[in-house]
Amino acid sequence: MTSDNVFLADILQEYHKQAPISVVGIAKELGIKVYKTEDFDDQISGLIQKDEQYGGKSGYAIYTNARHPITRRRFTIAHEIGHFCLHRELIGDGITDDGLYRRRLKGRFESAANHFAGNLLMPKKLVLKFIEQGVDTVEELAEKFNVSKSAVSIRLGVPFETSA
Repeated sequence: MTSDNVFLADILQEYHKQAPISVVGIAKELGIKVYKTEDFDDQISGLIQKDEQYGGKSGYAIYTNARHPITRRRFTIAHEIGHFCLHRELIGDGITDDGLYRRRLKGRFESAANHFAGNLLMPKKLVLKFIEQGVDTVEELAEKFNVSKSAVSIRLGVPFETSA
């Protein structure tokens, strides 16, 4: 395990004790500043970029679309943390993610960042703890973790249908 991975594991051990997970707190621990902006059109969920002026100690900043729901912004932050942790060398001057979390990077990188985000926001240990306590519907888990119902559905690998 590299020192970056050990550092991340220590952070997650602390932040994965209770839901909802503080993604802004995790970002801060990693030296990333997080901002909400109204400068994005509705198709853009967020971005991570090297930013000497506004970045945190790491030199990186995450920007989320202020007009998106909090559950969407939380997933966006977790997704961008995934890019930071998994393939920082590919960020360059920034990775902008649209509503489907795909932009400049190939599908496997976006898929990895999505998987990372799901694990970050809904750690298996806490998911199982809630299920053991009887909190076992997609809706209840979404509320506990402050994520969308689709995020829970994907994380658990169960179908979820939204009403029209």
